[in-house]
Amino acid sequence: MTKYNLTHLEELEAESIFILREVAAQFENPAILFSGGKDSILVTYLAYKAFYPANIPFPLVHIDTGHNFQETLDYRDDLVKRLGAKLIVGSVEESIKQGKAVEEKGFNASRNALQTVTLLDTIEQHKFDAAIGGARRDEEKARAKERFFSHRDEFGQWDPKNQRPELWNLFNGRKNMGEHFRVFPISNWTEMDVWQYIKKENIPLPNLYFTHERMVIERDGGLLADSPHLNKRDTEVPFKQIVRFRTIGDMTCTGAVLSQANSLDEIIQEVASSRQTERGTRADDKRSETAMEDRKKLGYF
Repeated sequence: MTKYNLTHLEELEAESIFILREVAAQFENPAILFSGGKDSILVTYLAYKAFYPANIPFPLVHIDTGHNFQETLDYRDDLVKRLGAKLIVGSVEESIKQGKAVEEKGFNASRNALQTVTLLDTIEQHKFDAAIGGARRDEEKARAKERFFSHRDEFGQWDPKNQRPELWNLFNGRKNMGEHFRVFPISNWTEMDVWQYIKKENIPLPNLYFTHERMVIERDGGLLADSPHLNKRDTEVPFKQIVRFRTIGDMTCTGAVLSQANSLDEIIQEVASSRQTERGTRADDKRSETAMEDRKKLGYF
C-alpha cells in the first residue's frame, strides 16, 4: 500500500478541494463570493485547481460598494479574464438608489454593512443555493463559530447556536425552499498558511498587499487611505506614508499598516512577528464587541 506524506499545506489544499467538490455535488446553483482580497483569491484558485481542465463551475459574485480600491477592481477584471470565469456584480449604489439601503452619515460613515442587503438581493435574484466564502476561523471570534457548511434561513440569517454537526468528512447540505448555505472551504487555514500557499503556488495578488506610497489620514490610532469617500474632520489632514494592507475591503474602513514588505518572503516574516491581528486594522470590527457576529446574523459575509 502506497503511503503519502503530505505537508500541512497539501493537507489543507486537499481538504479545501474536497469541500469545493462536495459543493458541486450537493448544490444546484453555487457561487463564489469574491471580494478581491487574498482569501477570496485563494478560494478562486483552489476552485480552478479542483475542476481543471474545465472552467470554474461557479460564477464569481462581487458586491461592489462603490467605495472599493480601484486596484481591487482592476485585479478582479483581470482575474476573470485569465481564468475564464463568469462575473456577477451586485451594486450597493443601486440598493441605495432603490431605497433598500440607507447611506450612513457622519465621520465614520461606511457602506461596508450595507453590502448585506445587496448580497441577499443578489442571492435571491440568481437563486444561488450555496455561497462560497473565504472566511477563516482564525480571523475573528464570530467566524470561529462557523461550520464548513453554514446554514442560512429563508431570510439569509445565521443562527450560531443552531448549526449541524460535521462528523469526519460528512457535510449536510439539505435545505428547505428559499434557504441557502454559506460554505467556507478554507476555514482551517491561518493567515500564515494563506501567505505560504500563495508563495508556493506563485499566485498573483493586487499590489495593495505590498508596500507602496499612499496618501492616508490618521484616525483613532489607525491609518485610512485618503479618498473622496471619506468624511474627514478638519484635523484629519492627508499625508504621504509608506504602507500596505493586510486585508482589503471598503476604502472607508480598511486600515493600512506601516510596512516595508515588498515581497512574499518579507510579508511572511512580517506576519510571523506581528502582534496585531489581521483584522485589527478594520474599523468596521471596532464598532462593538460583537460587530462581526451582529452583521453575520443579518446575512453578512
